Amino acid sequence: MQLLQVAALLLPLLCPAHSGISEMDCERWQDLDSAVVHKEGQVILVGLFPIHSKGVEQELSFVSAPGKRRCRGLNLRALRWTQAMIFFIEEINKNPKLLPNITLGYRLYDTCWLVALSMRSALSAVSQPLKRNSTGACSSPTIPVIIGDSGSSLSIAISRLLNLFNVPLVSYFASCACLSDKQNFPYFFRTVPSDTYQASALARLVKHFGWTWVGAMGADDAYGRTALDMFSAEVTRLGVCMAFRTIIPKVPSQQQVQEIVRMIRDSTASVIVAVATEEDMQPLMDEMVRQKVTGKQWVASEAWITSTLFSTSYPSLSGTIGFAIRRAEIPGLRTFLHSLQPLGEPYNPSAREFWETQFQCSFNTSIPVGMADPDHYSRTCTGQEKIEDTETIYNDVSQLRVTYNLHKAVYAVAHALHNLLKCKKKEGNTDKQQQCPDILNLQPWQVIQHLKEVNYTNMFGDTVYFDDRGDPAGSYDIINWHKGPEGRQLEFVTVGRFDSSLPSEQQLLLYQDKLMWHEGSKEVPVSVCSASCLPGYRKATRKGEPICCYDCVPCAEGTISNSLDQSECTLCPEDLWSNPQRDSCVEKQIEFLSYTEGFGMALAATAILGVVATATVAAIFLRHRDTPLVRANNSELSFLLLLSLTLCFLCALTFLGQPSRWACPLRRTAFGLTFALCLSCLLSKTLVVLMAFRATLPGNNTARWFRPPQQRLGVFLCSALQCAVCVAWLTTAPPYPVKNTWLYRDRIILECHLGSMALFCCVLGYIGCLAAFCFVLAFLARKLPDNFNEAKFITFSMLIFCAVWIAYIPAYVSSPGKFTVAVEIFAILASSFGVLLCIFAPKCYIIIFMPEKNTKKYLMSQKVSR
Repeated sequence: MQLLQVAALLLPLLCPAHSGISEMDCERWQDLDSAVVHKEGQVILVGLFPIHSKGVEQELSFVSAPGKRRCRGLNLRALRWTQAMIFFIEEINKNPKLLPNITLGYRLYDTCWLVALSMRSALSAVSQPLKRNSTGACSSPTIPVIIGDSGSSLSIAISRLLNLFNVPLVSYFASCACLSDKQNFPYFFRTVPSDTYQASALARLVKHFGWTWVGAMGADDAYGRTALDMFSAEVTRLGVCMAFRTIIPKVPSQQQVQEIVRMIRDSTASVIVAVATEEDMQPLMDEMVRQKVTGKQWVASEAWITSTLFSTSYPSLSGTIGFAIRRAEIPGLRTFLHSLQPLGEPYNPSAREFWETQFQCSFNTSIPVGMADPDHYSRTCTGQEKIEDTETIYNDVSQLRVTYNLHKAVYAVAHALHNLLKCKKKEGNTDKQQQCPDILNLQPWQVIQHLKEVNYTNMFGDTVYFDDRGDPAGSYDIINWHKGPEGRQLEFVTVGRFDSSLPSEQQLLLYQDKLMWHEGSKEVPVSVCSASCLPGYRKATRKGEPICCYDCVPCAEGTISNSLDQSECTLCPEDLWSNPQRDSCVEKQIEFLSYTEGFGMALAATAILGVVATATVAAIFLRHRDTPLVRANNSELSFLLLLSLTLCFLCALTFLGQPSRWACPLRRTAFGLTFALCLSCLLSKTLVVLMAFRATLPGNNTARWFRPPQQRLGVFLCSALQCAVCVAWLTTAPPYPVKNTWLYRDRIILECHLGSMALFCCVLGYIGCLAAFCFVLAFLARKLPDNFNEAKFITFSMLIFCAVWIAYIPAYVSSPGKFTVAVEIFAILASSFGVLLCIFAPKCYIIIFMPEKNTKKYLMSQKVSR
């Protein structure tokens, strides 16, 4: 169906080129020409402009030929563009260095923002005869290229159509990224940056200000939908979420407008990105003013950021920021715009409409065919009114942005034609495709290659070229709307720029001191779904909601977050730990049983007390060494036992303090040797008691084997065996200090590693064997007849010793950190005090408080009675 419609359009427009066409037919097809203004030339440039913003609906009866489409809503901005193109062409014609001896003409069409009229104009330009030649036949002008159209949807339709004729289209305002597809649009060029750059720039601007919760809307056309898709994808990649996304209908109903405004008003997002034209946005802005919706920060696309209509009509939009295509000051243009004449040559019907509207008067002439019924004014226009006395969008040259793109487009075509003129024919080349073209009989396809190769620096210092997709570099000014002096009209202030040709980190440049937001505020608006998570917290997304909506959860112990909005907390290194605020890692607390802490001081004091007590007992025994009680209990072994107990108490002190390479071996070997010496002495004393009783039996001579030399030898041999084990331990795998980081995550326990577990067990096992053997022998001798039987006290001491060390094992295993060492010290002290008190306390009591029992007669009396 679409092919039939296109064929229906093409057939009548292509037929006039046939040589057999009649004079009446030539005039009839000439009447179909919808050019607003034209001028003859050797090469004709066609321009398509939306001089009117809307078309007038026509009723088709299908019983007569439809009339010309009429338009309404004069677009003064587009009218300025048409005059600017005329100005640029006249400027080129006067330039002797560019296209010498060639006169450019023009044909400018009003497309009224209608796809159908744009296609009709394009077809008319490439196929319809303009005039009769000298022979009276209809001839086609040389039209190598078309400049236009302003809208992306219009340019897409026109470009697809012109592909059939190999006619290049150079657009000054169609920015849809889809037009960069050379497979579908091989002959499309443009001087406005592709929306690919703008989408990236908008997303980076949103990210720069920390806006993570934004709304977005786009026009219901190729420009709005494509740009909205690209922007959504880009901001999502940067971690920004969309609060809402909507499409603005081209002809919205009042209900649709109200629904969109209600969505904007009720949304928690305070930043709205709008990719649309001012015609699309105007119904929304009117409704927002009616509903008094304020407090929203608008981010505008290049299509409306420099809209004079908005800046003068909606002062509530102050603070709006967006990207605008680069501007330029074009000398002489303002004067040329003021020279517009409503009835001058070449005749421009839109000039008449502008004149009547601007000066509130009417001409006494018929209404132009393509013009809607105008307002009739009582005053008659003289044509002598002065445009320079008025201030309108038409003669406002302060923001020449699209006009500057149009300048680039016209001059790019002129440079392409100029390069084509410099073509030199190759001798002997008969291939028509390779021969230099005749510029007076130019075919459109001959210009395409020269357009691709255009590369020149214009009078404003900008380099104009097209890349392999027919696009220029992405370069924008960042515009911010400030309130004017009177607070009514808004001013466009350049606050930065974006240039895609620079390195990534330098592409976006903002002048922060120039930025003004809503109501003149200098503070950047906040637009987030959830407030930023402070250091020490992480973001926990809410189930079923976008990632920008989250709760702030404190970091777990051992993890930190040292910046805003961290998704995950960072684990501290092994030797570091998180501080209470969870925002930095600090060194872990080093823990060991120290002399300086209370518990360590108590244990050290107890150990010293044991040494003092042992020394006191030794002093008492030394003073009363000649008394029967001391001599009867083998004073030499008693003093050796007191010495070993002193060493046991002192051994406990080695377990206090920071473990080191010398302290760890010392504490373990000292423990093993001192207790082996102590138990060896007790074993010898037990044997002496046991053998002393047996020596009293008739015929028993075993006592000779347990005299003092033999006793000393036994103590030495028992201790030497333990010493040998300790030497083997120290030489093969001695204890060494380690940092225990696995027991506690928040602190480091300094402790001594045993080195060889087997040798450590040998040391403990040997001590256990001595204690058990001593206990058994003492238990057997506990009831021997003696007035002061020492075996009973040895039995009690061994009971305490064994009970302490048996209880030590589970306590040692279950005690964490430094308390393991405390348990070991406690066991050493408890067992040492047990031996000291059980064996020496009764003797000291008798020596000091009951000296009457410390006599030979008392000691012997019990033996005799027995």
